[in-house]
This record gives sequence, structure tokens and C-alpha cells, in this order.
Amino acid sequence: MNKTSFYRPSLATVLKASTMAGLAAVMVTTGVPANIARSFAAPVAVQAPAVPSFANVVDAVSPAVVSVRVQSQVSPAAADGNGFNFDFGGQGFDDLPDDHPLKRFFREFGGPNGERPSPRGEQRHGDRGSKHLRPTAQGSGFFISEDGYIVTNNHVVNDGAAFTVVMTDGTELDAKLVGKDSRTDLALLKVTDPKRKFTYVSFADDSKVRVGDWVVAVGNPFGLGGTVTAGIVSARGRDIGSGPYDDFIQVDAAVNRGNSGGPTFNLQGEVVGINTAIFSPSGGSVGIAFAIPASTAKSVIADLMKDGSVQRGWLGVQIQPVTKDIAESLGLSEASGALVIEPQAGSPGEKAGIRKGDVVTAVNGEPVKGPRELARKIGGMQPGTTADVTLWRDGKSVDVKLNVGTLPAENKEASATPSDRNEERKPTSEKALADLGITVTPSDDGAGVTISSVDPDSDAGDKGLKEGEKIVSVNNREIKSADDVLKALEAARKDGRTKALFQIQAEGGSRFIALPINQG
Repeated sequence: MNKTSFYRPSLATVLKASTMAGLAAVMVTTGVPANIARSFAAPVAVQAPAVPSFANVVDAVSPAVVSVRVQSQVSPAAADGNGFNFDFGGQGFDDLPDDHPLKRFFREFGGPNGERPSPRGEQRHGDRGSKHLRPTAQGSGFFISEDGYIVTNNHVVNDGAAFTVVMTDGTELDAKLVGKDSRTDLALLKVTDPKRKFTYVSFADDSKVRVGDWVVAVGNPFGLGGTVTAGIVSARGRDIGSGPYDDFIQVDAAVNRGNSGGPTFNLQGEVVGINTAIFSPSGGSVGIAFAIPASTAKSVIADLMKDGSVQRGWLGVQIQPVTKDIAESLGLSEASGALVIEPQAGSPGEKAGIRKGDVVTAVNGEPVKGPRELARKIGGMQPGTTADVTLWRDGKSVDVKLNVGTLPAENKEASATPSDRNEERKPTSEKALADLGITVTPSDDGAGVTISSVDPDSDAGDKGLKEGEKIVSVNNREIKSADDVLKALEAARKDGRTKALFQIQAEGGSRFIALPINQG
């Protein structure tokens, strides 16, 4: 067999191979088989990843995005023209002794009573009791119509007395507040310029927004003006504890102070959300921002544009989530729905026959997963309409008709205060419910039993029961004594339940918890 021999080329020979083709030629001369050498000469095709450019989107939408500047009325009595508060330990300036060093200082350099020239050419008001305007906030917004309607955040314009919008070309326009809604943190401004048609943007169908989609945020971070950042949708349906209508889109585009009220766009240039909050230990962007979904904004803004206010449907009951333990105590197959703590007196819920201990499982045939979803469903209904509400009660499904009410301006929570009936005081003999880890005594008002002690190592202790709280019902049975508690537990045991639902009343309101039943 012939054996191919190889030799090591000199450095000069290798340096001649300035190209891949030259390298192949050198390899042939050194004895490398031609078919192998030719493979080195073939160009390697590298596919560059397709990275989207946002330039076209930005060019199209930027003229519709504005900076919002807010001025509020402040009293010079609280702060002078320089922002200093002249309160010397409870004494006014005139009360200071003549030889006081501060009084000598102000005689030389001007005092706080109007003698001192204002910095930056600001005009001072002679009447110290009058109010004047000061810049107090800034944020972002965007046009939604060619005649000048602008969407922003409620927290940007709240308490503002004068509003100015600054466009991308530097034009400044005065704006008026049309309306605002604190529950969704949305507000609507209007600028008037008969000679101008404004570039505006449209809301997207956010039901089609998926986690992982590209988004572009445009706004006014730190007052810098039109700034563009990009990222992806990180999550949907976020609850950040800001209210019952929380349903935020989370994005990782850089959003900072001043971006509030600005839009987040999809790659079609449609608004998928309105930036409203960030999570940040430092105060700057850490890649966790929250936007109000376009679907929420559309309905709220339509109401604000109509009459400056938002009308929401109202059920009028206190509700809490259904935990796994609570579901088991009620015989529900899964931990979903909204557990009714107490219907408010005279509310639409009470009139419909909804009772404490009921679980709202569906509205108009659509399942209700939890309290937030129930609040959004009812809140999104037109007051005066009729809704079919499905309840879980006493181990079976019940349907009731609800005449949706109008949410009051300040929603009153259902009262959970004890009855003030002047009944004869009951005996205070204590009785231990050892299996539950508590000791109870009849309540002074005859409604429920008061917890007199809690074993911290018991299930009751783990659930947060405290001395002084009251048990007012067990499995929706009213309780007036320890014996009533035992009877309710025995009935649940016979029904095959492993847990019982306790309604607990405290100073802060009423809640439900599930405690295990001793099956021995």
C-alpha cells in the first residue's frame, strides 16, 4: 500500500497563504490530498441571526408621543419663593430677638418677608396668603385622536392645576384635564389647536399579545424627552397590589421615572399598554416594568371622553380568594372562585340573595377564578344590566339574577362590625376545643364566640387566629356557643369533610379560614 508522506512547510510558505484559496494551494504542495485541500478553499456560509430593527416603528409613532408637565397650586405660606420653610422652632421671623444671628443675617442679605430678590427671575407674589403654580410632576403621554386627546397616568396629573404637553419637535401646548380614574391610574388630557391635525396612534388587541413578543417603549424618562427603549413581554396578568383591577402586562424594556403614562408599542406601532409602574430597589430600571393593558385603557378612556368619569358595575360584597383548604371544607373540586365574606346591606349582591359563605364560581356562564377576576367582570358591566351569577352553596350549585348596580365614588366595604344589640350578658364559662387548639367563651353581644386562647403550635395558630377575635359561623352555620361549633364540626364530619370553614371577625374586618377536623 502506498503511503502518503507529509512534510512541515516553512513559515514563509505558510505566510504566502493570505487567502483560503492560497492555503489550499500550499496544502496541495505539501502533500495533502487535493480533495481535502479544496474543502478548505470553499467559503463557509454563516447565517446572521435576524434581529428586528425598530427604526420604522419609532419613526411612525414618535410624533404621537409627548412629554407631560404638571403644575400645582402651592401656598407661599408653606414655602417661600426659594422653597425654604422659615419656621424657627415654632417661632416666626418677627418673633426672633433683634440680636438673633439669623435676624442679623436676613437684615444683611434680605429677609423672608418679600425683601429678598427671587432667583432665576421668578416674580414673587406680594400676597403671602395667595397660591401660585409650581412645577410638581412630569411624565409621558400619547395622542389617540387627530383633534388632540392625550392619554396619560392619573398619578402624573393628580392634584395638578395646569398642564403642558411638549411634542417631539419642541412645540409646547397647554392642555386641559378631561377626566381621570384612580382605580386604573388613567387620565385624559385635551389640547386645542384648530390649525393642526395631530399624529395619533391606536390601541392594539392585547388578547393577542404573547409572552416573548417584542415591544418598544417611548417616553420622557428623567425629563430627557423622546427616548426609545426595547424589550419583550415578560409576563401577563400581573397583580402588584395596587387595586382590585390589577391585570398588568410586565415588560423588560427600560422604563424609568418620567416614563409614566407613556405607551408600549408592538412592532405594528399599536399601543399594547400604558406604562404605569416599575419594580426597582434603586429607583431606576432593573428590567421589571408594568403596563396597563390596552383593553382596559380603551374602555376607561372611552368613558372619560364621553363625560369625564367612569361608571362601573357594582356587586357590593366583601370577597376573598378560595384556598385549597377552603375548597376542601366546602366540598369544591378545585380552589377557584370568590368567597363571599359579607354582602353589604342594601347592595345589589344582597338584593340578589347572595349570602356570606357563598362562593361565586361564574358570571354569565364564564368561570370566575378569583376575586380580581370577579371585580373586573362586574366592574366592566354597564350599571342597570342583569347578570346571571352562579354560586356554590351548601355543597351544590345555585344560580341567582343580579341587577348590576353603580359603583359609588368611594366604594364602601361591607361592614363587619359586631352587633350593638343590648342583650343580657351570657355566662363567660370557657370551653376548650382541643382538636382545634383554641379556647372560646361566649361573646358579650351574643353573636359568635370569642377566642380566649390559641395554641401557637396548633393549626389555628398556623392560620393566624388570635385572642380576642370572634368565630361567628362554621360552615355557614351561625355560632353562639362552643357547643354550636362542635355541632357544626360533627355535621361536616358526617358529610365526609376533612376541613371546616370558619368565619373570623376582627377589628380589621371579617375573613374565612379552613381548619382540619379530627377524624378520630
